[in-house]
Amino acid sequence: MSFLSRIMVVKRRAHFSSDRKGRAVMPGKTFEGTRKRKSSQARNRVGLLIAGFAAFYCLIGGRLVQYGMAMPETTSSILPADRLMASRPDIVDRNGEILATDIRTVSLFAEPHKIVDADEVVEKLSTVLTDLDIRSTYSRLKSNSRFQWLRRQLTPKQQSQILALGIPGIGFRPEKRRFYPGGRTAAHIVGYVNIDNRGVAGMERYVDTQGLADLAAVGMTSNQPLEPVKLSIDLRVQAIVHDVVAASIGKYNSIGAGAAVIDVHTGEILGMASAPDFDPNDPNGVDAEKGWMNRMTNSTFEMGSTFKSFTLAMGLDDGKMNLNSTFDARFPIRIGGFTIKDFHGKGRVLSVPEIFQYSSNIGTAKIADAVGIEGHKDFLTRLGLLTRMKTELPEVAMPSQPRQWKKINSITISFGHGVSTTPLQTAVAGAALVNGGKLIEPTFLPRTQDEADLVASQVLKPTTSRDMRYLFEWNGANGSGRNARVAGFDVGGKTGTADKVVNGRYAHDKNFNAFLSAFPMGDPQYVVLSFSDEPKTDKGNGAALAATSAAPMVKEIISRAAPILGVKPKFGNDGSALLVSY
Repeated sequence: MSFLSRIMVVKRRAHFSSDRKGRAVMPGKTFEGTRKRKSSQARNRVGLLIAGFAAFYCLIGGRLVQYGMAMPETTSSILPADRLMASRPDIVDRNGEILATDIRTVSLFAEPHKIVDADEVVEKLSTVLTDLDIRSTYSRLKSNSRFQWLRRQLTPKQQSQILALGIPGIGFRPEKRRFYPGGRTAAHIVGYVNIDNRGVAGMERYVDTQGLADLAAVGMTSNQPLEPVKLSIDLRVQAIVHDVVAASIGKYNSIGAGAAVIDVHTGEILGMASAPDFDPNDPNGVDAEKGWMNRMTNSTFEMGSTFKSFTLAMGLDDGKMNLNSTFDARFPIRIGGFTIKDFHGKGRVLSVPEIFQYSSNIGTAKIADAVGIEGHKDFLTRLGLLTRMKTELPEVAMPSQPRQWKKINSITISFGHGVSTTPLQTAVAGAALVNGGKLIEPTFLPRTQDEADLVASQVLKPTTSRDMRYLFEWNGANGSGRNARVAGFDVGGKTGTADKVVNGRYAHDKNFNAFLSAFPMGDPQYVVLSFSDEPKTDKGNGAALAATSAAPMVKEIISRAAPILGVKPKFGNDGSALLVSY
């Protein structure tokens, strides 16, 4: 090694020092400095780790607080407590009698995550709830959810017995349950609610559509007393109508029946019933499915000879005839492969009152032919018989009519075949025949005379209405309406016996029988319509007539309800009922 090289090695060594073990270290990087530096780095790492954990747990804590303060999650069958306790207004009749009201109750629920032994819980609950669905309940208790309904709307006794079982993980939530003191009496008018106290049918549904459902959705009905909803019906009259209609099912062995009482000057429904019916306190009962259909407003029927009332009114109003006019009813009418004949033909020329009295198909068809097809269609439209009836009840069916009216259609419709309407709208049109010619939309809410005048439309001449009152009285005293006469009350009207359509053909052993009536005919105040669907007791031939089924129903309703409605009977000096003169 050269001298210069040794000098460079010495210089390089001069930059190092030795540690305690003799190991060379660079100047400025002593052992103590290195240890301090590593310690500082470790502290920084620990601090960062602590800060990370703190931030993580703060985030979790914040979310827990957020969940705790938020509303509980719900499903379609699990409502918040304020909605479960949401109030509905009482529904009362025109005199303040309660038809529907709320009562307090409780419902049983489970929190599956707190259930220790689902088998034991099911076993204990089944000792109180004997009809408990074991399989379904067990499935709910083993679910991954945190809330499950087990039974809605318990009785106080059931609640007490379940509390005594001491089962952890189950509890009770307060609710309100709808109660109908009259049961079936006004079921199709009042309607019913579902398990969550929301209107499903009838006036209960109507109340919800008027804004109650929206208020309940935002919690503005909780525990707040609401103004009762007053209906037009009189519970006393309603009970009579319901009794008569329900009894007619067994009396005439029919598949259905119905009746209504209407104030002809206001359009108010005083009573209406349809049978079979149901109990709104148990709308899902074993017989409820057969009774849900409101045949008075939500079913359409060919109304038979009651439609002759409208055909004669059309002829009188159009000026094609008067009460002294006559029509040749000696021979059947043959048109389009069909033969139109009279059921009880007289084989002679008939006057207008005789056509009505003997229910002549031939005479009625000739009146419709004299008016013409378009005039016939326009007249029935004016009376509201071809359009959907407007009223508060949601359950209203649309009438049916031919797509294209031909002469054969006009002729058959003149005596009640070819157009199907609801019984109630037939009664409403009938009221226009006797109240001076005003068509007034029916209502299930109270309405004054002045309010009725605002919604009324003049569809007939007053003279036509006068003549129709005469015809109703004439047929009531001398024709098919005699079985509906009540001494002193001047009941008049028109029967209708219509063959029903089965598989596209008219069945002569299945009838729809109706009676459209009004009283007292001197100054009509009320229209009463009744019907019996497929009665089977008339002389054993399986085809009862309206005069022996529907008309007696009207007689019983009027004889019992007229005094309640304030109609006073009128008798002659000899005690006999007075006949009306025109």
